[in-house]
Amino acid sequence: MLSSLPSLSYPLALSRSRPLRYGVFFYLYVMQGIPAGFSLTALTNYLTAEGVNPATIGSFTAIVGLPWAFQFVWGPLIDRYQHSAMGRRKPWVVGAQLLAFVASLGVLFVHNPLTQVATLAWFFFGHSVFAAIQDASVDAMAISTIPENERGRVNAFMRAGFLIGTGVGAAVFSQLLRNYGFFNAALTQSLCLLTLTVLTFFIRERPEDRLLPSFNHRETALNRPIPLQRTQQTDPSFQWLFTELFKGLFSKRSLFLFGSVVAAYVSISLFLRAYNYHLIQKLGWADTSVSLLTGTYGMIVATIVALTGGFIADRIGPRRLLVIVLSLVAVYLLTFSALSSLWIRRDVAQVGLVALYFMDPSISIAAMPVLMLLCRKGVEGSQFTTYMAFINLSDIAGSFLAGHALSYVQAPTIGLFAGGLAAVAMIVTWFTLRHT
Repeated sequence: MLSSLPSLSYPLALSRSRPLRYGVFFYLYVMQGIPAGFSLTALTNYLTAEGVNPATIGSFTAIVGLPWAFQFVWGPLIDRYQHSAMGRRKPWVVGAQLLAFVASLGVLFVHNPLTQVATLAWFFFGHSVFAAIQDASVDAMAISTIPENERGRVNAFMRAGFLIGTGVGAAVFSQLLRNYGFFNAALTQSLCLLTLTVLTFFIRERPEDRLLPSFNHRETALNRPIPLQRTQQTDPSFQWLFTELFKGLFSKRSLFLFGSVVAAYVSISLFLRAYNYHLIQKLGWADTSVSLLTGTYGMIVATIVALTGGFIADRIGPRRLLVIVLSLVAVYLLTFSALSSLWIRRDVAQVGLVALYFMDPSISIAAMPVLMLLCRKGVEGSQFTTYMAFINLSDIAGSFLAGHALSYVQAPTIGLFAGGLAAVAMIVTWFTLRHT
């Protein structure tokens, strides 16, 4: 039986085991992906197939994703209050996971998702609030515990975990939704979250951490980290945190590189939502077919890309890889949108949808190590969380804009615009990396 007391021989300590780091950050992102796949793929495809207005669906995705856009609020708090006998970040991770599970139970009170779209959105909004805190604390834990020479590969496992979770949420939960009803699908989601939360409880950041909180002030003080260049005080002040954070965020290199990454994510989200709508409403695909393809072949492709991309990023460097990936994204969106007359062929449409899931992990594997390198010492959690908040906002913005744009233009036109946006992102990234 595992003891709750500190032990230097404790086997489940992140600081001592590279395989454990890969495994833990992998499943922590699976945990984030399952609700995302359920709400933003399985449910939105279901609502689309049932004839719900695309603008309503766009608003649904915006509400569900809104807390992720304000994720940066939690970064300074996580960096400020990181002294605990349980470890620097673990109390935030486990606490947020428990609250996210409790919030997910609210979805069970929705009896008919077709007539209660707004209610459903706000219940998912409540879950997203705590899921965003969990994500921010997991990112902070990752930066604190992953050595720089492992970041490409661990980021690959993190992204692969999210993609697999999203695939499960899309493919499995779309079938549960159709065959067993909304209540059973929502209950299964909550049970998955509870199981993974229990697993997280037994993980330690360092062997000397406790599994349970300690209320002994002297013992807790031993776990307080001393910030770099701040050795005269235990915790940094909020003034120092925000000063360093703004320096990191508003440097010229940060603005150009991060702006390009956000533009690339917007382009992918914009076309993905429009293309899914086109398949279901214009070409007559079943919503379960779209969700199943997304959660099987799309997930497999994305996972392979994520895992191999991590090794490539560590080998050739994430900066070079980022330029290559953005070029591929731009070429794909422009070319596939220009060939929209061929979408009526099911094999072409299937390849196009699966190829879309090559794009997101490719950008992530290249961009995340670059963004980590931009983070200033002492505010790594806050700065990276802010980056991730705006990346999440880009996905929300793309979905929202696509939902409203479809009332005026067709998916191929949206795809051409998205491709042009990705091309601009590539050019700005190339010039920035070349001259700074």
